Amino acid sequence: MSTVVLPGSFDPFTLGHLDIARRAAAIADRVVIAVSHNPSKRSLLDQDTRCTAIRETLEAEGLGDSVEVRPLPAGLLVDFCREIGAGAVVRGIRGQADLSYEEPMIRMNDHLAGIDTMLLIARPAVAHISSSLVREVAMLGGDVEAMLPPASARALRAALAEREQTA
Repeated sequence: MSTVVLPGSFDPFTLGHLDIARRAAAIADRVVIAVSHNPSKRSLLDQDTRCTAIRETLEAEGLGDSVEVRPLPAGLLVDFCREIGAGAVVRGIRGQADLSYEEPMIRMNDHLAGIDTMLLIARPAVAHISSSLVREVAMLGGDVEAMLPPASARALRAALAEREQTA
């Protein structure tokens, strides 16, 4: 398998995401982390900030040569996969709820374009980490540093400080 896509909002990019990216890089020649912008979600970090933090993390982890970061353009994920020549999508699964959420999208991507999806089960040490929970804990003043790579932690702290100043 040559190219796979790891899509997501990554708001913020967590140690769980990093683990999935590292594992995907071990089984594919090229991994493209596709950072989405979902206008129906209110992101804490803008798309450029997320991409930068992920790139910094990948470089620090020695993954910069095999994993690249790209903003996901508006439109269908399968169109992006075709555009970059990806043979599969990679998704991390923490539990049954994630599987239930992913299954219809997996079937639709297969129906629309014959794009396969590889599911990687989260390792126990990071299975409890989700971006939404990290954001919530951080916004309520909790310490989330142990769940984030340093670049993501810096970006999150900056966004929270900016948010506090404008509130």
